[in-house]
Amino acid sequence: MTFVTKLSLKSGDRAALDGVVSDIKETCRRKGAQMKGPHSDAPGKLTVPLYARLDGDGDESAGRWTYTVYRRRIELYGHDDLARSIMERSFPDSVHVEAELEQQKPMGSA
Repeated sequence: MTFVTKLSLKSGDRAALDGVVSDIKETCRRKGAQMKGPHSDAPGKLTVPLYARLDGDGDESAGRWTYTVYRRRIELYGHDDLARSIMERSFPDSVHVEAELEQQKPMGSA
């Protein structure tokens, strides 16, 4: 059975995100791991309300803060040790990394 590790990387800092993704790609290339991606999703826009007071009470709004979140998805096939070592790395604080492990059975198996 093959294990597929799906990595989802998100950040508001596009340069930091691209740096982490290129580092993962280079590591997979050096180790000979089969990889799909990185797949880029459309950038998401998030809006956060700003308040004139620190406690957030009242109707005194000071506007809104809008920022962009970028996302990349990568799939690693097999190479469980490589996937584990990637997830044990320390990433920049601005990059959020999630991993999902999926078990794939060969075709024709019960």
